[in-house]
Amino acid sequence: MSSIIGIMPYVQIVLSVLLTAAILMQQSEAGLGGAFGGDSFSTAHHTRRGFEKTMFIWTIALGILFTISAFIVLIF
Repeated sequence: MSSIIGIMPYVQIVLSVLLTAAILMQQSEAGLGGAFGGDSFSTAHHTRRGFEKTMFIWTIALGILFTISAFIVLIF
């Protein structure tokens, strides 16, 4: 069990860097126009396709892995 405790900080650092990169690589749905009072209704809901869908799924998976690693550290 002590080997898991020794490795977990490094695992969490790698997961946090990957999670941050995955979040930053996603496109904003509102865009810059919404921040300045632009019409957000013209940009209707769209389905994710291709790379956007892959990044969305990877972001969720990385978030789940990071949460699990945090619980493992908490338990041990």
